[in-house]
Amino acid sequence: MTVPRWYCRPDGDGLVLRKAPRLASWNKSTDPDQVRLRDYVEDTAQLVSPQLTASGPWVLLLEVGLPSTRDLVDMADLDNYAFPLATRLRNEDLVAVWCTKRHAETSRVLAAPAQETTGPGRTYTVRTTASASTKAYKEQVRSAVVDAAVIPAGPVQLQLAFVVGPQRNWLTLWKPTIDALDPLLGRTREDRDWHPQDGRITDLGLHVAVDASLGHDVLLSIAAAPAAAPRTDDHR
Repeated sequence: MTVPRWYCRPDGDGLVLRKAPRLASWNKSTDPDQVRLRDYVEDTAQLVSPQLTASGPWVLLLEVGLPSTRDLVDMADLDNYAFPLATRLRNEDLVAVWCTKRHAETSRVLAAPAQETTGPGRTYTVRTTASASTKAYKEQVRSAVVDAAVIPAGPVQLQLAFVVGPQRNWLTLWKPTIDALDPLLGRTREDRDWHPQDGRITDLGLHVAVDASLGHDVLLSIAAAPAAAPRTDDHR
């Protein structure tokens, strides 16, 4: 069986976005949020398209700049920023998505050839058998970290490495997987399941490998730790 693969965060300054990143929206297609989201995604896809001309595995990096008045560890969930753009750009060669947030006046995007690296020192691994749309999937993911200590208050770096079958859209696994990580991230409310403090994630890395022998199962490795303080400007 294929083991999880981990990919480096791409180096480089990236391209300054012409439209501010927007969070995923599940409102009706005519809703103003959806219209603005589509405009941003299409404009950014056009901006980054020259970087996607080479063949072979590639990695996407989205750096979200937020106002200095915004609390970086409250809401503004990174998977919800990454998902719309990754969905628009995804092809069979997209093997990793990195997304960060920081205080800055601009946001940046970069697509670059993938470079494999060694995995984080400590990981939690689980094989799931349930549909990702079910509570059972979240329960299986949570079982891998249920005995872990909550990461101390403050920003978090999270990496998830998925191994999936060739028919699986691995992007749809992000949200239910993160929803199950309350033992690591803490809960927004003690009496509320599947609502972790995922706004704490300021540095998110998502990786994928494909193994046909898994069928509909998912092999998942999780790595989480306190994150370094995010940069607060655009100086490189």
